[in-house]
Amino acid sequence: MKTSLQLKLGQQLTMTPQLQQAIRLLQLSSLELQQEIQQALEANPLLEVNEDSQLADDDNDVDNTLDTPTIDVQTEDSSTIETSDALTSQALPEELPMDTTWDEVFTAAPAAPAGPIRDDDTPFQGETSEGLHEHLEWQKNLTPFSETDSAIATAIIEAIDDQGYLTQSTEEILEAMGNPEIELDEVEAVLKRIQHFDPVGVAARDLRECLLIQLSQFSEDTPHLENAIMLLEQHLDLIAAKDYRTLMRKTRLREEDLRDAIVLIQTLNPRPGLLVQPQDEEYVIPDVSVWKKNGRWIVELNPDCMPKLSINQQYAAMARSVRSQSDSQFIRGHLQEAKWFIKSLESRNETLLKVANCIVQFQQGFFEYGEEAMKPMVLNDIAEAVDMHESTISRVTTQKYMHTPRGIFELKYFFSSHVGTDDGGECSSTAIRAFIKKLVAAENQKKPLSDSKMAQLLAEQGINVARRTIAKYREAMLIPPSNQRKSL
Repeated sequence: MKTSLQLKLGQQLTMTPQLQQAIRLLQLSSLELQQEIQQALEANPLLEVNEDSQLADDDNDVDNTLDTPTIDVQTEDSSTIETSDALTSQALPEELPMDTTWDEVFTAAPAAPAGPIRDDDTPFQGETSEGLHEHLEWQKNLTPFSETDSAIATAIIEAIDDQGYLTQSTEEILEAMGNPEIELDEVEAVLKRIQHFDPVGVAARDLRECLLIQLSQFSEDTPHLENAIMLLEQHLDLIAAKDYRTLMRKTRLREEDLRDAIVLIQTLNPRPGLLVQPQDEEYVIPDVSVWKKNGRWIVELNPDCMPKLSINQQYAAMARSVRSQSDSQFIRGHLQEAKWFIKSLESRNETLLKVANCIVQFQQGFFEYGEEAMKPMVLNDIAEAVDMHESTISRVTTQKYMHTPRGIFELKYFFSSHVGTDDGGECSSTAIRAFIKKLVAAENQKKPLSDSKMAQLLAEQGINVARRTIAKYREAMLIPPSNQRKSL
């Protein structure tokens, strides 16, 4: 083995701490950025929040404040996009074969019962900080159970899933308890009591039982109650399939009576357990705002999530006057860190603003007319327009939100794939989804549009896509096929 010494000339890219910090700040959301800024303020005594944001260099009076980047972007109609100076100022149990289509039988939210409820207590309809099991345990403790029945009730509650369904049979619950003195009849009796806990219908073994339990709470003189019970007991599969013609033939009900009974069924909740689930609210702070003024779209950063930072000049001046070398190094080190941090924030804000302006310019049709006017756009389109790498565009559009007259959207929302049309053109996948939703919302529910018919209607508007493309996006939006959207 020979040892030798060699000299090589070469170039190597080194990521400096400043660059690492700038990249890290770029990918933070507004909430995370505020936390990062707060931590920096607590750790660095030379950083402070200043409304004027006048930052002077320690060697000369260079202004290092976060200056307002102003960008004028020419739009397609020769108008200008201005940037204002903001910086300065329900799944069902698996054993049910119809669980993928039953959602369409119900309304979006459970309605109030069509008839009065026997009990004076009203069903729980709001959000809670406790989970379903805690809610049921609380009711169990208020119910006069014997010691044995209380143990059975606990075992039953533990076998209930988040949607409110029993995941084990009564035989399995009895076996798991391991108490030979407890009979199956006792478990069944306790189960029936729990099934009338709030929310009513909880601990049901299947969908049919869940809905029938809820109907049992209605007054006997509730209109169409008898027909609704008969439909659930005998023809649940036909209701799920929306096979109304067969239903009328088998039940001999008139169309009007069948419709009224189904409307009553639609007031029930197929997933009662979801009514009692802790809700984790997510808050979004928009990073940029967009609005139209005098025919031009204005884009600005949100000043509420972009605090103005500056250097504490009193501490900075002490770097020259302190006699202790360690104190001087401490101040100078924190001074440099403060400048890097402010510069990284400035870079983040300028990049975010530049990308937001480019998105507004590119998707101006969306801001004017809505989703149907969305253009196909990928990361590379914006990267080339602003002369940045795709990875930078990905970072700056992730967890960043834009407040628009049409709502609040993540910047990534404006990116959609190019869908080739039959005539060789291109269309945005978002626009195709919007057209499908619009057609389904306006269709005659007695004669829903087929995928082929929707493809034909889109072709009349200049969007020539195949039927299978319509089916793919319809399924992605959880819109059932035409035969399952049919109603009386």
